[in-house]
Amino acid sequence: MKKVVLVLAALALGSAVPAAAQAINFSFFVTSRGVGNGANLGGLRGADQHCQSLAYALGSVYTWQAYLSAVAIDGQPAVNARERIGTGPWYNFRGELIARDVTELHSEAANLTKESILTEQGRPSNGRGDTPNQHDILTGSNADGTVYTGEGTTACGNWRSNAAGSARVGHHDRQGGGQNPTSWNSAHDSRGCSQEDLVATGGNGYFYCFAIDLPPAEEE
Repeated sequence: MKKVVLVLAALALGSAVPAAAQAINFSFFVTSRGVGNGANLGGLRGADQHCQSLAYALGSVYTWQAYLSAVAIDGQPAVNARERIGTGPWYNFRGELIARDVTELHSEAANLTKESILTEQGRPSNGRGDTPNQHDILTGSNADGTVYTGEGTTACGNWRSNAAGSARVGHHDRQGGGQNPTSWNSAHDSRGCSQEDLVATGGNGYFYCFAIDLPPAEEE
């Protein structure tokens, strides 16, 4: 309750809402930085930890997981990104609704634009037309959030390779090239898995993070 009062007071005075206060309830972001090792994120567990570290640094109390799919390999079953992210609803740093649930997230009704897909710090990321362009977001997924299994793609060794292979990426700014240039989660395949390859094709090793243990949505 005290946090809500502080936020309202700041708004009434025309002040910016403190980052710590805003960070309490945001439940979706695109990472402000990658892990610095190309698409080798330390597997799904390493990617989840990266989400957690970025969010916890701003005061989040939620459990976070990365929006990443993984292929079936070495006796391990495939993993679908849509099944890793909880049930919603999800809000960005500014408190804007992104999607009410998984179905809406993967529909045209989702509020997913360059302006609404913010980092955990509440900032937009570079897109097409910016220097450098960093709109390629790692997902390993089809448009419906299931694992992408196109020829030659292995989700970069299920996010453990920064060399051979490639991964499916989306465009956070909903524009550019590829088979599905306006897709936020399944625009085209990456050139490779190294940091250099990701950067060369318009990315920087960023990925989406979702809070999975949100309180029940309030009825309107």
